[in-house]
Amino acid sequence: MFGNEILIAALVYVIVSLGLALFQQKQTAKLKVKVEALTLLVKESDRQRETVKRELQELRSGTIGVGKRMLELEKKASQQDARLDEANQQDPQAKLYTRAMKMVDLGAGVDELINECEIPRAEAELLIRLHRKG
Repeated sequence: MFGNEILIAALVYVIVSLGLALFQQKQTAKLKVKVEALTLLVKESDRQRETVKRELQELRSGTIGVGKRMLELEKKASQQDARLDEANQQDPQAKLYTRAMKMVDLGAGVDELINECEIPRAEAELLIRLHRKG
């Protein structure tokens, strides 16, 4: 009798061991699938990160180029302003018109412009139409 009990116990042990081995194998297969999926996600994330990094670098380069161009344009505008100021200072007629425009801004009338700036009536009226605020 004692031999049968040992045999039954050994058989139960073998069956339980096989069951545990199968369970372990299924769990290992599931984990392997999950690891493969995570590996693909990591690779895709790395690819996207590199794409974003490359695009950001392109944006930085473009911004630097735009900044340089803006500085060049500001420099040219300053040079043009200086040339205009110089030309206005050398031209006595331009001084009169500059003064007349300032007077219009301060509310001067046609007769006042004619008397003070010695410009024709038509030009005085035109200046008032063009430069009067409001």
